[in-house]
Amino acid sequence: MSFINYSSREINCKIVYYGPGLCGKTTNLRYIYNKTNPEAKGKMLELATETERTLFFDFLPLSLGEIRGFRTRFHLYTVPGQVFYDASRKLILKGVDGVVFVADSQMERMEANIESLENLRDNLKEQGYDLDKLPYVVQYNKRDLPNAAPLEELEELLNPTKVASFEAVATKGVGVFDTLKAVAKLVLTELKRGG
Repeated sequence: MSFINYSSREINCKIVYYGPGLCGKTTNLRYIYNKTNPEAKGKMLELATETERTLFFDFLPLSLGEIRGFRTRFHLYTVPGQVFYDASRKLILKGVDGVVFVADSQMERMEANIESLENLRDNLKEQGYDLDKLPYVVQYNKRDLPNAAPLEELEELLNPTKVASFEAVATKGVGVFDTLKAVAKLVLTELKRGG
């Protein structure tokens, strides 16, 4: 849940980028980090293995202006996608305010996408959350690859509740900020509602 610090007049929100291994979660955060004004961001923390795969999480604090005199600070996290890091994923989901599910558009990664989405629902449930009640958007990454599945197929399999979804090529920044803005807006709307 959002943390409001009345003395420093700050609202802190946690957004988690979730998805299968190598789908582009870290690439999203790196792009945001590289394109954001230095005054609006903190230091990006990456805990990666020698092969640059996320070992525990990536973290990027980001300021997105003020609401009623309170400075809003978003904390962006990624989770390690590999199956054996499930305990880390559960830990990172604690206190989540919004979720971006990053799907790998490649046809051969469809099963991994479905497994990861089911894993997300299960892990949220263990923490007392319901994905259908959280601010949540879907990003279909790697749309530039020749083996990308048709968008309609991805929507049918990975977005049955028809939340906002975005096509992306995270390596080039396509769709990266659209995705972030959409989930941030949902989180702020929820916050105003007092949720």
